[in-house]
Amino acid sequence: VFPLRKNEEAAVVEWGNSAIISALDGVVASFGPQTSLGAFFEVETAPVLASPLNGRGSKSNIPLQQQEEEKEKEEDTAAVVDIPYPGPLDNANDVHGNMVVMTNEDSNMSAVAMARVAKESGAAALMIVNIDPENPDSIYTMQPENEQEAKYAEEHIDIPVIMVSLSSGNLITTATYEEGMAEEDIPNNGMPERVRLYAAGDRPFFEDVVSQDPVLYLIHNLLNQEECEMLMNSARDKFVSLDDTVSNLLEHVVVEKDKQPRAVGVEHVMLWKGQLDGHMGKQMDERIEQVTGYPKDQLSDWQILKYEQGSKYELHYDYHPIYSPVATITVFLNQLSGSDGESGGSGGGEMVYPKAGKDMKPIMIQPKSGLAVVHHNTDFEGHFDFASLHGDLPVDGGVKFIARKFVYAAPLPWSQRVILPVLAFPMGGKLPRWVISLHNYLLDAFGLEKGTVYFDQLCTLLPVLFMLGLASVVAYIVKIKTMTMTTTTTEAVMMGSSKVEDANKKNKKKKKGKSD
Repeated sequence: VFPLRKNEEAAVVEWGNSAIISALDGVVASFGPQTSLGAFFEVETAPVLASPLNGRGSKSNIPLQQQEEEKEKEEDTAAVVDIPYPGPLDNANDVHGNMVVMTNEDSNMSAVAMARVAKESGAAALMIVNIDPENPDSIYTMQPENEQEAKYAEEHIDIPVIMVSLSSGNLITTATYEEGMAEEDIPNNGMPERVRLYAAGDRPFFEDVVSQDPVLYLIHNLLNQEECEMLMNSARDKFVSLDDTVSNLLEHVVVEKDKQPRAVGVEHVMLWKGQLDGHMGKQMDERIEQVTGYPKDQLSDWQILKYEQGSKYELHYDYHPIYSPVATITVFLNQLSGSDGESGGSGGGEMVYPKAGKDMKPIMIQPKSGLAVVHHNTDFEGHFDFASLHGDLPVDGGVKFIARKFVYAAPLPWSQRVILPVLAFPMGGKLPRWVISLHNYLLDAFGLEKGTVYFDQLCTLLPVLFMLGLASVVAYIVKIKTMTMTTTTTEAVMMGSSKVEDANKKNKKKKKGKSD
């Protein structure tokens, strides 16, 4: 059952300048006053590789007699005896005041023991790279192995201790490497000159679920509360029943081969915003592009789904015969009643993946506001991944809202990014029914490939026809006004001439009367 990670356990390691910033996610240890209970911390320093890399090398633990002597010198707790360790690092002078980078490969030390090695080497922070070749994105929260370790950590470990994945470790140790560079010319063992380590807080961070079959991971805090509420408000009063027995390929409603419904009691609406999206919408797309690496012009608009009491979505695939998505991003927009968002709850509505992973054990993901679920619909070779089968369990309490974006292999056509949002603008992003009917008609009449081409061409012609029509209307109005002005002027001239003639006649009569 996921999610397993919590906001207060998340850390970020960042380096670079204002133009190019690189970052990786870490998980904070559960021990030590600075690294537990959601404590805030920030360290800016140089990263230094430990020597030996795993903190031990071929060294054995310090003999008990030496530990006893240290105990007498410190006149302190017996916890020192209970935490075996091999002594400070060989390069303790270089480590002093910096963030030391160690691995847990064959160290035979607990996380607390490794933290002790770092602390007694003078480190300002410790980064442990989790060596797991079968799952290079795996990280977990490090904990004391017993009460003695917990007590020792509480009294002695006052530096941030984080774990990063093998993939992240490879990233930071190749940050300064350039192709063709000799090993002796690589600065700082490939690591940046300085890094900043800080608590993630409400920033987006990753949680790996399955690395393949299918690729499945979570992004915490992808959307904030204000953005979630904005999407729910935008969809309000626009929902219609999701009938997946009737094809609507334009809005990604695909009929299954057995023509049986999968969506039960589910309502939906597609919010066509495209290039017309507001500031907050563009911010969301830019964040998704930055966090996931998917270009925003390859993302669909938001599809909002509403699940009420008893609503569910039976197991299905995210497949499309025209624009088949390579990945799907699903974001929970709200918290269900009975769910605390951290430890789970009784609100139901979990997403389930019954075939995920090598052991094919069902994976459940509980709703949590702002949490994104990302799964790949294709494998690394581009073939459809049948392990991506998924569904939504019935909602037991409250109303569940989710927002979905589909990620495509190529940029979406201009018609979907500009024209359809323009047509949907008067209805707040909801596409008029006649547009969907026209799309369905063209597909039925000419087939999927030609029908799609004709629809896109028609959408391209619409602005031209609109401009021509607008130009004709403007020309007609100008013509009418011109004719009206001409008629008015002619009448005024004729009236003026008539008045002049009348005046001349009167003058002649007056002159004639005077002569008589």
